[in-house]
Amino acid sequence: MNCLIIDDESAARAIVEQLCKNEGTLTVIDQFSNAIQAIKYLNQNEVDLIFLDIHMPDFTGFDLIQTLKNPPKIILTTSDAKFAIDAFEYECIVDYLVKPITLERFQKAIEKAKKFTIKKPAQEVTGVNGEAKEEESQLYINIDRRLIKIEIPSIYLVEAKGDYILIKTDTKNYTVHSTLKKIEEKLPKDLFLKVHRSYIINLKRIIDIEDNSVLIAKDVVPVSRSNRSELMKRLNLL
Repeated sequence: MNCLIIDDESAARAIVEQLCKNEGTLTVIDQFSNAIQAIKYLNQNEVDLIFLDIHMPDFTGFDLIQTLKNPPKIILTTSDAKFAIDAFEYECIVDYLVKPITLERFQKAIEKAKKFTIKKPAQEVTGVNGEAKEEESQLYINIDRRLIKIEIPSIYLVEAKGDYILIKTDTKNYTVHSTLKKIEEKLPKDLFLKVHRSYIINLKRIIDIEDNSVLIAKDVVPVSRSNRSELMKRLNLL
C-alpha cells in the first residue's frame, strides 16, 4: 500500500516511516509536517493509507478528514487516548495508535488496514433544474493557514487584484492569494462567466445591464467587448 505520514513532529514521522519499511508491504510516498500541505497533495494524488496525527498547529487531523471529499484509509497516531471514541465516527478510520507506537500494535493496525473497506456514500444526482451536486457546491480557500468553506452559490463576484483575488459573497468578502484563472476552473461554468480580464460574475445575481457594464449587488462591473457577446448568449432574453 502507498502511504502518507502527516505529523508535525519530525521524530514521530521518522518512527512511523521506519515501521513502514520494516513491515515490507508499505511504501511511504511522502510525508508532511502540517495538514494544509497534505491536503494540497491529496487534492492531486491518490494514496491507499494515511498515518495521521491528531494534534497539529492550526489545522487538526480531524479537520483534515472533514476537508477531504473521498478520504483514503486512515490510521490515527496520537499521544492522547481520549479522542478514540470520536475517531470511530469517521468511516475512513481504520485504527487508533497511541504514541509511543509498539511494533506489535503497529502490525495489528496494518492487518486491519489490509482487510478494511471504506463504505462509499451514495452519489447525489443533479437536480431537474440543473442544480449542482452537493460535493461540487462548495469551495475551500486557504487564509492564514486555515481552510475556509464557501458555498459556491453565495459567491456573486470575483475580482483580480494583482497576485490576489477578492471573492465577494452574501455574508463576507475574502482576499485569497490566487489567480482569476485558477478560481475560474473551480467554478461551475453554467453559473459563472468571466466578463472582463479582472472580473468573474455569478450570472444569476445580475440586477441590471447597461452599455458595457453589469450591476451585481452594489458593484458595477465592466464587460469587455470580447466577452459581451457570450454574456448576451447566456441570458434568458425576452
